[in-house]
Amino acid sequence: MGRVGGFAGAIGNTPLIRLQSLSAATGCEILGKAEFMNPGGSVKDRTALGILDAAERGGRLARGGTVVEGTAGNTGIAIAHLCHARGYRAVIVMPDNQSAEKYQALESLGAELHRVKAVPYSDPNHYQRVAARLAAETPGAIWADQFDNTANRDAHYATTGPEIARDTDGRLDAFVAATGTGGTLGGAGRYLKEQVAGVRIVLADPQGSSLYHWVQSGELRANGPGSITEGIGIGRVTANLAGTPIDRAVAVTDAEAVATVYRLLYAEGLLLGSASGVNVAAAMQLARELGPGHTIATILCDGGQKYQSRLYSREWLLQKGLWEAAEAGRLAAR
Repeated sequence: MGRVGGFAGAIGNTPLIRLQSLSAATGCEILGKAEFMNPGGSVKDRTALGILDAAERGGRLARGGTVVEGTAGNTGIAIAHLCHARGYRAVIVMPDNQSAEKYQALESLGAELHRVKAVPYSDPNHYQRVAARLAAETPGAIWADQFDNTANRDAHYATTGPEIARDTDGRLDAFVAATGTGGTLGGAGRYLKEQVAGVRIVLADPQGSSLYHWVQSGELRANGPGSITEGIGIGRVTANLAGTPIDRAVAVTDAEAVATVYRLLYAEGLLLGSASGVNVAAAMQLARELGPGHTIATILCDGGQKYQSRLYSREWLLQKGLWEAAEAGRLAAR
């Protein structure tokens, strides 16, 4: 990558990692884009940078201003980093059911953190709605609005999609990604569909989300009980996701996601979050359906360090009935 300018300059151009054991097991090339290697630790660095750049270009954000966002954590962390680098104040609103490590990271970064009760999107006290109100009440503030601000999608169209096409030499059979805001799938999926002949765009959906049924039948209907995953799975179609050329969806249970996370740890040496488990589990399912000889790319969204008290805690997994899934993943890595 060479020399870059500051925090923002280090965002993107992450490697595409061949998942050796999973590729061998399926006969396909399964590739994971290492978004955990962004300087803020997640794929959301791209989102935050795209949103701030667009706000600056549009004259809505000036030095000394405030960026307000509702987030499951990673976008807030990325915004806090960028706000320090660019002279802004960060105000972050999070639901109270996320991992402790995310709150700790935001507090360490000096963001103004508001924790609110986890409620449905229709509730006026939903974290996104609280963020919108705080932004409206704060002089010189913008609401990042990562779910419906299409600068999110545009950032992935301009960077993530082209990087994947470049690093696969345009030979790609499928791109698989879970969605929360819809930015990654919406942006990278659009670019790849335009530039790579015959590529399939596949939405990976955790249990409890409504997007699997929406893709398959046009109906927003929850796919089972709620999930342990953070930051993905949703009950509505965001502006970033709307119009994305999606070919199909793959549903992934919590047990499948956890088993995949532990398989990635013990077989590949990668300590990743649960969204990465959903993505790779869906990529493996797709590889088995397509048969040997295909190339599938997905997103390794963030590292596992932010989930030590949950995903990598034996006690927590036992409470959730997922310890056996973790053990299965470990054994599958042998």
